[in-house]
Amino acid sequence: MAIDTARVEKFRRRKIDGQAFKRLVEAGVTWLRTNQQVVNALNVFPVPDGDTGTNMGLTLQAAWNEIKDKGTVHLGEMAAAFSKGALMGARGNSGVITSQILRGFSRGVHEKAELDVDTFIAALGEARDTAYKGVVKPVEGTILTVIKETANAAEAARGSVKDAIELLEVAVKAADEAVKNTPELLPILKQAGVVDSGGKGLFFFLEGMLRHIYGESLETPTVQVQSLSAMGFEDAMGDVEEGQDYEVIVDFVPNGELDLHSFYAKLEEMGTSIQVGEGEGMYRMHIHVPTENLYVPIDYCMTLGTMTNVAIENLMAQMDDIQKSKSTQIQFSAVEPGDIAVVVVSPGLGISRIFASLGVSAVVAGGQTMNPSTQDILASFENMPTDKVIILPNNKNIVMAANQAKEVTVKNVQVVPTRTVPQGLSAMLSFDPSGDVEAVAERMNRALNNVKTGEITVATRSVEIDGVTVQDGQVIALLDGKLVVAANSVESGVFDLLEKAEAGEHEIVTLLFGEEMPHAEANRIADKIREKYSNLEVEVQEGGQPHYQFILSIE
Repeated sequence: MAIDTARVEKFRRRKIDGQAFKRLVEAGVTWLRTNQQVVNALNVFPVPDGDTGTNMGLTLQAAWNEIKDKGTVHLGEMAAAFSKGALMGARGNSGVITSQILRGFSRGVHEKAELDVDTFIAALGEARDTAYKGVVKPVEGTILTVIKETANAAEAARGSVKDAIELLEVAVKAADEAVKNTPELLPILKQAGVVDSGGKGLFFFLEGMLRHIYGESLETPTVQVQSLSAMGFEDAMGDVEEGQDYEVIVDFVPNGELDLHSFYAKLEEMGTSIQVGEGEGMYRMHIHVPTENLYVPIDYCMTLGTMTNVAIENLMAQMDDIQKSKSTQIQFSAVEPGDIAVVVVSPGLGISRIFASLGVSAVVAGGQTMNPSTQDILASFENMPTDKVIILPNNKNIVMAANQAKEVTVKNVQVVPTRTVPQGLSAMLSFDPSGDVEAVAERMNRALNNVKTGEITVATRSVEIDGVTVQDGQVIALLDGKLVVAANSVESGVFDLLEKAEAGEHEIVTLLFGEEMPHAEANRIADKIREKYSNLEVEVQEGGQPHYQFILSIE
């Protein structure tokens, strides 16, 4: 980093009270949000749902919203409010662990008016310890390792640093080194050729504070070029800011070598939500712009090379369509006092309808790339006229947020740790709304072993994992979360998956087809399955989920 030494000296002379802490964490949040696509791109599996950066960004944004108007100068009070915002806004496993890190930090500065070296060291130690305690089976090579190494480096620096800013420099350096070392601790990272995404997000948060002190820009992202197939924009609507009227995507072949830093800098003058992808010499530029800048990025790309394709979407019109879609009414089971209410997380409208038909009382929209927050889950049942609630997360990245919602309510909440939609559907078949809530939850938990889950999607990177070699753009299949097949078509991917799942030894296969899969094509593939597996009962249901052409339930 280029350091503005005069600016740094001014910071050294100031007290880091609640307001100074507020400015520092705002910088950290801003820098992480600036680089969230960089973090998202570090997804281990070649599936189009890397969302660690988005989850951490939204978690920390919720924390910032809690303190942005807070005027206290007391450090402990400001940190406590920041921690509370993160707790309620936590999304995904990475967001929940981040909230636990901030919870520990808040404990470490609880009674402190200002941040000095000893307090900072103690707070990082509490952050480390709280994060590890919050995970049942801590895994090294993750965000946990990064906060551990950061806290350990801070403790080792005691006596050799003169102020909190110098200690922050030590912490940022340690976090950076820990992130770079994560592939040595977690083999799957090394296989995929990436560092841990959660650890990288934590590094950006800490680095943002230091960049603020140094006078560095917080708006120009670390340049990260994705593969073209990884640039999925289906969920772009989830983060549309005021003034973003149009989405513009331009494919072009540059005349010469593209200077990515100047390319980004120029695009930032035009709009927001900038992403760049590259494949076989062609670049794809994605940007959100106000109406007056609609053709500016197109004209700019024309000066850089030969355009091959241009796409323009009206974001506001799409937002209206999405809101209309979300308003579609689903009839849920009524909840009476003393009943057990079931809350499920669902990634698609069709799946939500199926759950409603099985007796759930509420659905929280969410799944891959759209993990709901602790607050979202809490709000789904807090006003129900019963104190007995069962939550089915239906995604491995939502289980921690569900458990966190359980911890912050006075109601008797049981979390059945469903990691997939088929597991959630299997659990609902064992549901009894009038039984003992603990016994019902245990019976639903046992039902998870009755089903296998298959998923069909398209690879977003070339990689070899678990002995399966995948090329960017290939159809891939996952069985119970494990990559098992790379294929050249959806149909062959489905049949290879069924073979891996030993479908011939089962009784029922249900195909939940996604939002991009035509119903007629889903029925055609189902007929092919019936031809090959005459003993199987094959059902086809509209799932409506993004990214995944099929979710298969194999019973």
